[in-house]
Amino acid sequence: MLGPMRRTDRLFDLIQILRDGRLHRASELAARLEVSVRTIWRDMATLMASGLPVEGERGVGYILRAPITLPPMILTSEEMEALRLGVRLVAEGADPGLGRAARGLAAKIAAVMPAAPTAEPDDLFVFTGDETTRAAPHLPTIRHAIRARQRLSISYIDVTGGETHRDIRPLQLEFWGRVWTLAAWCEARGDFRSFRLDRIVAVQDTGEVFPREPGRELEDYRARIAADATLSPETRSTDPAGS
Repeated sequence: MLGPMRRTDRLFDLIQILRDGRLHRASELAARLEVSVRTIWRDMATLMASGLPVEGERGVGYILRAPITLPPMILTSEEMEALRLGVRLVAEGADPGLGRAARGLAAKIAAVMPAAPTAEPDDLFVFTGDETTRAAPHLPTIRHAIRARQRLSISYIDVTGGETHRDIRPLQLEFWGRVWTLAAWCEARGDFRSFRLDRIVAVQDTGEVFPREPGRELEDYRARIAADATLSPETRSTDPAGS
């Protein structure tokens, strides 16, 4: 459960709400930010004392009389933490291209963040292991095929240890800590399957664009996942272990 919102974040959110130019009652603001009305009174007094063109009073409401401009990339502390965690996750993945990009982004984030002696170091690292090492060569081709909606031909080691050859429609990459999986429509099975990238022996971009067809799209796969969540692991058709 998240802790209470920091005051600086709350003041920023108040400004964002008031930018619509409408009159907002303290009780409405308190409900939206999940704080007491007294807290809103104190916050609004702080904003008005800072020189912002806010007018209002207790029992009436508050309104921003003149437009103000805020830099578009001002982030709250929680948004910044989400960004840092997302960058760390990508940097720890198996895709070398995205890993380099994540490190570059981490350096830019660190350059504009205020110094915090107690914060964790900003250096990021990559988990190494057999699964990520085997998955890495396939990630760029698969990412391109997903964006271009191009059918792939893969050679794959199934759960029995046998090698199979599949033509698939790649839909979505998923990361499970150390294991990458590819959600796809399998032409041979006529159904959705989830393939572990570390079990892919070879992948070839056929250059063939697959059409949009109801029942075979990413949203259909996600609907299947939601339905599978109510089933036992033995009966799930999209088990991350692969097919």
